[in-house]
Amino acid sequence: MSESTAKTATPAEAPKRLLGRFELLALLNKSLRTMVWLVRDPRHGQEMLLVLPRKAPAGPDAMAQWLKMAQLASRLNHPHLGHVVEVGNVEQWPYLAYDRQLGETLDERLARQPSPLPIDIAHWLAQLLGGLAFAHEAGFAHRDIQCSSVLINSANQVRLIGLEAFEPEPTEARPGADLTHALGSIREAASEDILCVGLLLHRLLTGRAVLEQKDLQLVLSQMQPQGREIVRLGWETPHPIPDPLRAIANRSTDRQGRHRYHQARSFARALEGWRGAAMHDDGGPVALLLDKLTRVGHLPTMAHQVRGLSSVGSLEASHTSNLSGMVLQDMALSLELLRRVNQALKQQGGSGGGGTVLNMQRAIAMLGLNGLSQALRSLKAWPGTLPEVSAQLLRSLMKRVHRCGLIAQALRPAGYDAEVVYLIAVLQNFGRLLLQYHFPDDAQQIRQLMQPGEPTEDNPNPAPLSEQAASYAVLGCDLEILGQAVARYWELGDDVLQMMRRQSPDAPVRHSGSDLDAIRLTCSLANELVDAMMLAQNKRQAGVELVARRYARVLGLSSRDIMLALEPGVARREAEATMGVEAAQAVSPENSTLMGALDEVVSEEDALAPESAEAPTTEAAPQAAPSSLRQRLKAELAPGLTGSSNDADPAAP
Repeated sequence: MSESTAKTATPAEAPKRLLGRFELLALLNKSLRTMVWLVRDPRHGQEMLLVLPRKAPAGPDAMAQWLKMAQLASRLNHPHLGHVVEVGNVEQWPYLAYDRQLGETLDERLARQPSPLPIDIAHWLAQLLGGLAFAHEAGFAHRDIQCSSVLINSANQVRLIGLEAFEPEPTEARPGADLTHALGSIREAASEDILCVGLLLHRLLTGRAVLEQKDLQLVLSQMQPQGREIVRLGWETPHPIPDPLRAIANRSTDRQGRHRYHQARSFARALEGWRGAAMHDDGGPVALLLDKLTRVGHLPTMAHQVRGLSSVGSLEASHTSNLSGMVLQDMALSLELLRRVNQALKQQGGSGGGGTVLNMQRAIAMLGLNGLSQALRSLKAWPGTLPEVSAQLLRSLMKRVHRCGLIAQALRPAGYDAEVVYLIAVLQNFGRLLLQYHFPDDAQQIRQLMQPGEPTEDNPNPAPLSEQAASYAVLGCDLEILGQAVARYWELGDDVLQMMRRQSPDAPVRHSGSDLDAIRLTCSLANELVDAMMLAQNKRQAGVELVARRYARVLGLSSRDIMLALEPGVARREAEATMGVEAAQAVSPENSTLMGALDEVVSEEDALAPESAEAPTTEAAPQAAPSSLRQRLKAELAPGLTGSSNDADPAAP
């Protein structure tokens, strides 16, 4: 600001600095791009906040452009965008004026309250992102988000000020490409805005300036790819940071640009999801999911594809065991019967034998044919509310879950009910199924985050996020919480909730000795085996062997037992025992291997979501020596675990 804009008062008075009619009281912030002044307006006798660019526009045309954009942006009306009282200029210095009563700046709040609680931080920034999303969708960007750009009042309501206060230098655009150039500039500026909110999140959670820089523009210049710095949340924080919030913060500033939040609303939804889940057991994404269940049900039914379930007459002619096999072919109907029979038991005070019903034959016997028909009619027909591509992904996931159930049945301890084990294996994937049906876009984001990032010089082998970390970053909670919340809502009981909890892949496997834990670990083993078989072909064998070693001793299984459970003949026999011969042939034909079926699932998912494909492998990679486990089993197992020649034993002729 030039010296000519400041005027001196009479010697008897304290010197005053003036900008036009405004008395400059304090400089609240100065960044590379903008500055924020606290001023007094003598015309109204009130304090105001002025936001000005650091560099005055060069000439009348630039000034006219600045004023035009500022006036257009000032017309936006949103509860989390500060209302602009005045757009003006004094001696070539343009400004935006805001009422001081909107609140104090974030810097001022932190001076009074240096260590806000994480749940308050999430609330503040979710509001900020809501206003920012509204501005981005209207075609405007902020371009210089700082702590001074955020106002908070006594009711913790947040407003963003300074929208379009910084006007970038004009660049040469190709003839005829002005619109494309402008849209690209807005998208780039919007991405920078969202990244700056992520830096604010780090600043608030750590209680320290990010990279020891107060100006977030300086931080951006030091981050990859412009610089070499990485911004990740440390462990020394004023308050403990829950894992979901840590994942959200780290995703917001991830070194890989494609892993970051690309829309302000996605970032806000993750923060609101974590905050809702942290404040209430049925809050955040759980509340949204329960609302969806009320309106559209849990999953769509494929009953029209299952022979024998198409008419009531055919049901009346079937034995309960046959009905059970037909019902288990349809995942949605199986879950609906579980819901109905257990809620009916709860309403009757637990009469009828006590405990949670997890056997389909018993459920059908208790509900009767009328109850079965009503359950069938209550479900939406396939594909429900899904478009075709999302429906195909859900179908692939259901195939995968079905195979988990068959493997769990093959591995179950002697004397355990096959239907119970199958249904628990399905329920351990309940959150994944619900997410894919009700929030397919979020499911796609999670899949993308679970893929390895692009290699860089500093990080040639970037590790993908785990499913839990990716779920935290997208939803603010993990998928297990979603599944268990619905099971609790359905009155399935604490025993089911315990068995639904999958063993963490990072935790050692321990058996408490209870029947519930035996079923839980058996189903966890089956799910981990299928996860391992979904890896790239050159990694599958090692993945399966690692899983086998984790569980074999604890569950009293041999490596051979586990490998045999993966054989197609064993899976088919389990399907026949549980569903009947015709049903088993329909879902697990004898001439297809389990590995081949899973290869088909991987191919379907890759074709429908190419951006989440696995990282390419090096063609000339050295082949690993054959494992001792495979050599021991080679003579016993035919055709063996392998599904392609890429996994063949190098020593084989």
